[in-house]
Amino acid sequence: MRHATKVRVNQDALDLRDWIRPGDSVVWGQAGAEPEVITSALMRQRHEIGPLTVTIGFSLTPTPDPLYADCVRFRSYCASGTNRRLAKEGLLEILPVPYSTLASVLAPVDVLMLHLPPAGADGRHSLGLLQEYIAPLIKHAKVVIAEINDQMPSVPGALDIGTQKIDVIVESSRPIRELILPAPSETEHRIAAHIAELVEDGSVIQMGLGQLPDAILGALEGHRDLGVHSGVIGDGIVDLVEKGVINNSRKVHDRGVTVTGWLLGSRRLYDFAHHNPTLRICPSSYTHDPVILAEQDRLVAINSAVEVDLTGQINAEVANGQYIGSVGGAAEFLRGAHRSRRGLPIIALPATVKKTGASRIVAALSGPVSTPRSEAGIIVTEYGVADLRGRSLSERKRLMVEIAAPEHRAELHEAAVY
Repeated sequence: MRHATKVRVNQDALDLRDWIRPGDSVVWGQAGAEPEVITSALMRQRHEIGPLTVTIGFSLTPTPDPLYADCVRFRSYCASGTNRRLAKEGLLEILPVPYSTLASVLAPVDVLMLHLPPAGADGRHSLGLLQEYIAPLIKHAKVVIAEINDQMPSVPGALDIGTQKIDVIVESSRPIRELILPAPSETEHRIAAHIAELVEDGSVIQMGLGQLPDAILGALEGHRDLGVHSGVIGDGIVDLVEKGVINNSRKVHDRGVTVTGWLLGSRRLYDFAHHNPTLRICPSSYTHDPVILAEQDRLVAINSAVEVDLTGQINAEVANGQYIGSVGGAAEFLRGAHRSRRGLPIIALPATVKKTGASRIVAALSGPVSTPRSEAGIIVTEYGVADLRGRSLSERKRLMVEIAAPEHRAELHEAAVY
């Protein structure tokens, strides 16, 4: 049986068999929020515990290893980071659901594992680097096991957790996993320059992670009074806050505060977020709320894709038959930007695949339709901007061919439009 009282356990003596049963569903936070002391113990003890279903997010750790699939059924909304090893072996079950629904899809959960900072004077813990789909699961979990790490930043959030809600506490002191990205390429800088020309002062920005988002943020240095309402933020936000570009002063909701669901970047970002009153992490039910998004003036939603067809259909999941991305929250933010006053629903991508030179503007998608053409907005490559809003299929084809790489335009021009 599971213990009925709270325990504090030394990480070297952690025996998860007291808390996890065969067949249990287990969920933990993604990226730097993974409680690695606990998850590594779970993988070591998997045979003694029995078969498990584990749902993971974007992973930076060795946990999603095909070796562990002998006893663990892995699920995720994405094949990003180290998840890709599982996906390549066909051992990752993908949840192709909108990001805002993940919590409801996963609830109830048998065991929830958290990675938290020490409690404050009130005895409550910030949820650290994230809230998104994890925070709502706390009340639905039969067992909550937490790694309390004195190097985890305490980030202001919409929700927190009292120590009394935690069943097992494992204390640690270790660096938080970081995502360090290479500098953006010249192609990415060219795309960023096109987008910067579209963005008005006072806009509210949403974007993902990567070299291209970093290039876009860098291109916004000359703007004023920008706000942020995003599913995730990285290091590029810190630069613009420190330069006074991002101050959230014109937001309709959460004026003066950057809102996000989770943080992923370097230690610089984590230090910036620690006890920062101008930053708030929130559940996905808020960050992706269609009403909140639509009511923000000048919401600029910037997301990427694997490929886009000539009518505006977007594949953000599969490349060369391999699952590499996710449905995620892109469609939700694009929809919000469509409905926002002076909003900009943007998909940004290089015109060609870097390794092969193949066109990413295509006559027909090679993977699923992650976002339908009815939600198509503005498509941007290094060759220009195609605003598909209100355009017919034939007009879309012409605009999309114009932003394709020159060597592919003739072939695309001859392609049919459906």
